[in-house]
Amino acid sequence: MSTLLQELTPRGLVHDQTPGLAARLAEGPITGYVGFDPTADSLHVGNLVPVMGLSWLQRCGGTPIVVVGGGTGMVGDPSGKRTERPVLSVEQIDHNVSRIRAQLERFLSFEGANAARVRDNADWLRPLGLMEFLRDAGKHFTINYMLAKDSVKNRMEAGMSFTEFSYMLVQAYDFWRLSRLEGCELQMGGSDQWGNITAGTELISRKEGKSAHGLTFPLLTTATGAKFGKSEQGNVWLDPEKTSPYKFFQFWLNTDDRDVERCLKFFTFFPLEEITAVMAEQARDPGKRPAQRRLAREMTARIHGAEAARDVVEASRLLFGGVPVREAGPAVLEVLSRELPVVRIARGELEGLPVLDALARSGLASSKGDARRGIQGKGFLLNGETIAAPERTVTGSDLLHGRYVMLQKGKRNHALLVAEG
Repeated sequence: MSTLLQELTPRGLVHDQTPGLAARLAEGPITGYVGFDPTADSLHVGNLVPVMGLSWLQRCGGTPIVVVGGGTGMVGDPSGKRTERPVLSVEQIDHNVSRIRAQLERFLSFEGANAARVRDNADWLRPLGLMEFLRDAGKHFTINYMLAKDSVKNRMEAGMSFTEFSYMLVQAYDFWRLSRLEGCELQMGGSDQWGNITAGTELISRKEGKSAHGLTFPLLTTATGAKFGKSEQGNVWLDPEKTSPYKFFQFWLNTDDRDVERCLKFFTFFPLEEITAVMAEQARDPGKRPAQRRLAREMTARIHGAEAARDVVEASRLLFGGVPVREAGPAVLEVLSRELPVVRIARGELEGLPVLDALARSGLASSKGDARRGIQGKGFLLNGETIAAPERTVTGSDLLHGRYVMLQKGKRNHALLVAEG
């Protein structure tokens, strides 16, 4: 069986590692963890790199531990931040933890000899007394050691609270406790976590006289230099209520050609040979975007399920060519009803409605006069067919699956009429 480093290194997923990690992995399976602070009630795609690290750890025979930060979330990690995070209420933190825990449990297997575990550090940090913490963790670190960490140095001019300054000690305490009680020898995270991770290995060494290891992943940016995981609307979330499966699919489908190979290596389990073959196909016909399509379908199926992925693929094909509108299934049209402008009309009113009124009410035409001129110019479609005459009305046979009517202006502008009642 390949070791974790042997799997991650060719994919470009290793940024830094503590000395001796490769030798330790060669000895056999290891227990490792990643922490996720509950700053929101959903993870976003930017969190997926460390999640993939845990998944690869388990595939290599190791035991993954997911730590959700119900305790550390009360402090706030300053790493990579220019200003202090907003302080959340305990109630909000606990709500976020419960949502994040459920999302993380979809990525890992919780059965078998190396079953994944989920831990909430609120269980040990919230009851921890200040004097006990200072004795068990604080006395093992000098101020000079802490000031040398990038997470502190980068904030010295702007200033940081003592709460944030102490964060690395709180995270180090997590690692020490997991080492002592759960045999955890490895902590993983983004490259901005290096200082926090090595503080943990230092604490374990000083208190237990044992070796512990750290591994960081590169912080992913796009070819344009932007932070990965954001769209024009903001973060791309894993929660379908925050980012719909259709928008999630479109995010991956719109991956820049310069980024798609790295995304396939980072976020999928496709063998490297298969990725090479996909990229060769991409080079032969970039316009068909086979790499982006493979990536988008794989990621949507992983997060939202195979059925949702199939529906959003068909919805995308329907909007942008490839599927006749009248062949669309009800699930596909339901997907589009959550993405397109929708006009809900009583069934009795919709049957017999003049298309001039329908186009104006949908917003595809600014007025009935605009709709008439557009129809005369062959610029409007109903259920994928050009509207031939301004006098046309919506008939019962136009209602797809007895409910939907698709209107279209040009190639890119769509709206749905939905029969109610």
